[in-house]
Amino acid sequence: MSHSHGMSMPSSTMSMSSMSMGLFTSTSTTLFSSAWTPGSTGAYAGTCIFIIILAALFRGLAAGKHVLEHRWLDQELNRRYVVVRGTPTEAEQINSDTDNKNATLISERGVEEHVKVVRKARRSITPWRFSVDLPRAAYATLMAGVGYLLMLAVMTMNVGYFLSVLGGTFLGELATGRYTQLEEHGY
Repeated sequence: MSHSHGMSMPSSTMSMSSMSMGLFTSTSTTLFSSAWTPGSTGAYAGTCIFIIILAALFRGLAAGKHVLEHRWLDQELNRRYVVVRGTPTEAEQINSDTDNKNATLISERGVEEHVKVVRKARRSITPWRFSVDLPRAAYATLMAGVGYLLMLAVMTMNVGYFLSVLGGTFLGELATGRYTQLEEHGY
């Protein structure tokens, strides 16, 4: 005895047997939306070139994030100033110079004081800073978006799109890989 509870599967549902389970070649595979379906071999080549550029951009973004993280860490570790007694300031050195008449000095720290920059020796979790964490979050979101677009291109199972992602990854790493090298004494 069969009981129906009023639920039925929509007729547009794909069965596993109708989905492609292997890579295929076609010059008219839709990419991202039905509006982006190459209609000719030239349009297909242009789509593949776009995917290559997108994959290379993704590798460039990864390298850029690595560079930015190092810059932000260096800024945090070099943020410490210690007062040093007995050391003449740059302004005092200029005033004591007999060749200078009237001189005004504005240093990168503003008003010159008896300070020395001391690098923080230990790495720890840095405090939350709007000037660092907001750009970091936006950058990570951009990277995720580009990564998901590349994933969608591969999920079409089109051999040309798949090889374009690999080719763009290769070219991007070739161009920017040196920026993501591991440090000699650390991470």
